[in-house]
Amino acid sequence: MTKVTLTVNGNVLSADVEPRTHLADLLRETHNLTGSHIGCEHGVCGACTLLVDGAPIRSCITFAVACENAEVTTIEGLDEDEIARELRVAFTAHHALQCGYCTPGMIVSARDIVLRMEAPTDYDIRVAMSGNLCRCTGYVGIVRAIESVISDRRARGVAPIPGGGRERLGPAGSGRAGEMRAGAAAGVAAVEIRAAPRAVAAGAAARVEADWKPQVEFRQSFVIAHPVEEVWAFFGRVEDVAACLPGASLDGGEKDGAVKGKMNVKVGPISAEFTGVAQINRDEAARRGAIVSSGRDTHSNSATRGIVAYSVKPDERSAGSRVDVDVGYTLTGVLAQFGRSSLIQDIASRLSAAFARNLEARLSAGGDGGGAPPPPLIRELDAGSLITAALLGRVRRFFARVFGRS
Repeated sequence: MTKVTLTVNGNVLSADVEPRTHLADLLRETHNLTGSHIGCEHGVCGACTLLVDGAPIRSCITFAVACENAEVTTIEGLDEDEIARELRVAFTAHHALQCGYCTPGMIVSARDIVLRMEAPTDYDIRVAMSGNLCRCTGYVGIVRAIESVISDRRARGVAPIPGGGRERLGPAGSGRAGEMRAGAAAGVAAVEIRAAPRAVAAGAAARVEADWKPQVEFRQSFVIAHPVEEVWAFFGRVEDVAACLPGASLDGGEKDGAVKGKMNVKVGPISAEFTGVAQINRDEAARRGAIVSSGRDTHSNSATRGIVAYSVKPDERSAGSRVDVDVGYTLTGVLAQFGRSSLIQDIASRLSAAFARNLEARLSAGGDGGGAPPPPLIRELDAGSLITAALLGRVRRFFARVFGRS
């Protein structure tokens, strides 16, 4: 179970939920906020639409844990809202509702149109409302009701708000779950967070918001056939490290322990480019380091927060170096559906192997920071093919266990 804290209709709500619990189920089943209806449970019909941080989202495909620290407004929370009140009157006047099952989601989506669009045409409104399905009215009354409210408000001199806080409908989080803040400035005591129980020494740990806890934690290890001093020195050159990580690139060099960069990920037909920042800490004496990062892909509206703690030490079985990496991360948005911890760990194993191969090749070719380093052997991260490989590997292991016992 995971504890999630939300502000729902102005009231702070805390609950222990399973990671798979959707926001709609949490609100309806645990807190009796049944105004948001569940229809298709696939994010198609729009009956479950409500507001998260002012933006309409599908609560039937949005995980509750992805909305940590969010401000959630259901149809019950719009009782005194000016636009919603005007829409309710207009829906009645233009016969825009019949059975009423779709109406809560319709009101939330219609409110968004009134809030942000200047003078939409009939076609514009139909396109904007196409994500909300109605089996009763034929939509004519709905469109007329929205048009009448917009016309009345513009006639009274009420201007729209460009954007209106809305980016898109779909699975989304608050965008603030695990957000790093300046603890002292925010009045929150900053504490040391470790990526995993075995992570980094206190001297290398980054200071992040006290209540942030990664959703997924795991460890990866690999061996490099080079001396510890050489490998540790390599990890101190952030540009070289990024060059060895498939899909990663930097926007300039390190400045005051911080870097900006990108991570390109391909998941089947979905291509994402996470742009963000990272804070780097190193403990030279213990040969330990930590990287705390955050990034966002604007196309899919997905966000990630993470901490990577690493240590370099002599390998007991060879003359090389052993690198232990502890990872903790939180992924929200559309791409969170690919974030199951077991699959991610399989993918991380393959990513670690790719990084190790690139690192080994660079060190073997004399990539010591001088001259032109060799190009990486593996340049791109295709999580789609990695997921396929991981699933096939699981199937093989399953049959191996079954037939091994027979």
